[in-house]
Order: sequence, then C-alpha cells, then structure tokens
Amino acid sequence: MPSSKRLQTLAIALITALLFTLAACSGNSQPENGNYIQTPEGISGTTLVVYSTLVPSFAMPIIEMFEEQYNVTVELYTATTAQTLARLHAEAEAPNADIMWGGSIFTLTPHTALFEAFTSVNEPYMLPGHENTGGVLTSFTTSAGVLIVNTNQIGNIEIRGYECLLNPALHGQIAIAYPSATSETFSHLVNQLYAMGSGNPHAGWGYIEQLIQNTAGIILPDPAAVHAGVINGDFTVGLTCEEALFPYMHANAHIKLVYMEEGITPAQTIVGIVNGAINREGAEAFIDFVTSYEVQAFIVASLNKRAVHSGVSPANASVANTNWIPVRIEYILEHRSTWIEQFWDLWMTHN
Repeated sequence: MPSSKRLQTLAIALITALLFTLAACSGNSQPENGNYIQTPEGISGTTLVVYSTLVPSFAMPIIEMFEEQYNVTVELYTATTAQTLARLHAEAEAPNADIMWGGSIFTLTPHTALFEAFTSVNEPYMLPGHENTGGVLTSFTTSAGVLIVNTNQIGNIEIRGYECLLNPALHGQIAIAYPSATSETFSHLVNQLYAMGSGNPHAGWGYIEQLIQNTAGIILPDPAAVHAGVINGDFTVGLTCEEALFPYMHANAHIKLVYMEEGITPAQTIVGIVNGAINREGAEAFIDFVTSYEVQAFIVASLNKRAVHSGVSPANASVANTNWIPVRIEYILEHRSTWIEQFWDLWMTHN
C-alpha cells in the first residue's frame, strides 16, 4: 500500500495547529475521552484490514495518521457499497476484514449481522440523531439534504424550504429524482415526510401529493441529472444533498444551496467492526480514532465533510445550527418499500 511520510507529517502537524486554533477561537472544549493519542496496548506492530467505500483521496490522509500514531499497518481495500457487502457476505464464515468504513446508515442497517457490537468512547459526543442506537454501527460523517437553486433564474421567488416548492411560479421548474434511485434520493423522501408531517411521517403525504402536482410530471433518473438540470437552467430548483453539491459550487457561481427551514433528517456514513474480526482491538482503536475530536475537526477543516462529533463546528457558519429531525432508522427501513410504492401511486394518479 502506498505510504507518504511527508503527508503523514503534514497531516499531523495540521491537526496540532488546528487544535490550537479551535481552542483559541471557539468555546468548544476538547472532550476527555476524545484523545486518540492514548494508544491501546497490544496493537502496535499489528495489521488492520479495512474495507472502505470512501474515495482514496479522503481515506488515505486519515489512514496514514492512524498508522503513524498507533504503529499499525493498514491494508485498505476500496469498492462500492454493494461490492463490499457482497464480499463481506461471501467471507462471513472466514472473514478477512476487520473494519467496514463507509456506506450509508440506510444501506448498512439491514446487514447488521455482518458486524460486531461495539460502542465508541466518543458515543456520548455524537450529534442528536446520530447515535449508535443499535449498538453495532457507529456514525463517522453525516450529510444534510438541501435544495440547489439557480440564482440566475430564481428572480424574486423566495426559497427557504420545502413549503416554498409549492409556489405555483415553480410549476415544472422543480428537479426531483426517483426516490428509489439512491440512498440520497430516498433520504429526501424521508426528510419531506418527517419535516412536513411535523415529525410524523404518515402526516407528510399531503405535502408529497402537492409537490408531485407542482413538478408537472417531470422526474429525473438520478441525483446527477438533478444537478445538471439546475446548473444548465433546465430547472430553477432541485432536491439534492450538500455533499454531492459541493464540487459543483466552486465552478458554478450561479447556484446556491438552501437548508430547509422545516428541518433535516441526518444521513450518516458509518464505520463498523466486521463480525469475527481478527484484530478486534485494532478495530476498536480505529473507530475511536476516526470519531475523535481531533480527526473529526480535521475532516471538517481539510476534507470538506460534515462531522458527527458535537464538539466540532461545521466549516460553514451558516449551517452550524442545523435543525436535525430525530428518526428511527429501523422504522424507516420497515416502511421503505411501502413509502416508495405510495409515492409512485400518487405519481401515477397525477401524471
């Protein structure tokens, strides 16, 4: 596996400098049990096998810091969530991996039998709605659903949240994708049901029906089509997530994102210990490491992601006070198929 001493040194130096900056410029205090520098006994000199769905440019700086700090060699294997789950199922009787790192909470929860129970020392510091309620999957980063707006076309129409999308002036100008296309698109359906139902998803279907009517029968195949449609001016506003939108914002000054004032349901990326992990102690150390205050602050400052550690403020001050809506993942998954079917019934009724 490639290694860079220079990158390790720079990354660790950056975290050190970052901690001094955060201590000087914010009211946050570093949690007592958030300090990954206290190395567990017995893992020095061992190997940790990590299956990851994260892009290497994001994963490698964190991996190399972990290797440097703990004197552990990490073998990193990267693939899609579906490929990684298929491999874990195939290896269930003789596991090769110690950690799965990445994948959404919606996708991974049905596969909890692949993972071992573990509660991180950083669990008390998780953001509301991001807790490890099942005792198996730990939140690592999170993403918020947002609205993407073409500022060249919006004119004097105000966009503050979901309710604004019912404005007749936006008829046929709203880009949405199939709710069954990706975790991101399903997350927006969940978000609308909870936000517009005041926390009761069954009360949100009246809003969904009104939104469908205002789309003029137009639905897109995936989030990429939503981004392209709004950026190119085919639509005025679209439903997406902040993480997917960030790369486009640097090159397209005429778009902005809006955080729905009605509230946002969290969409966590997780990390978990593979059932039967050979290096169990190293796996525990890894989860405590990536959820620690230091690494979570580094993720925000240098890797353009949103932390799940409540002591770490978002890089963008405008999203620091995100109104998270608490949900039960198991309940959502129990109703996933029914909700998607109900969406399509409404769609067919009005189109």
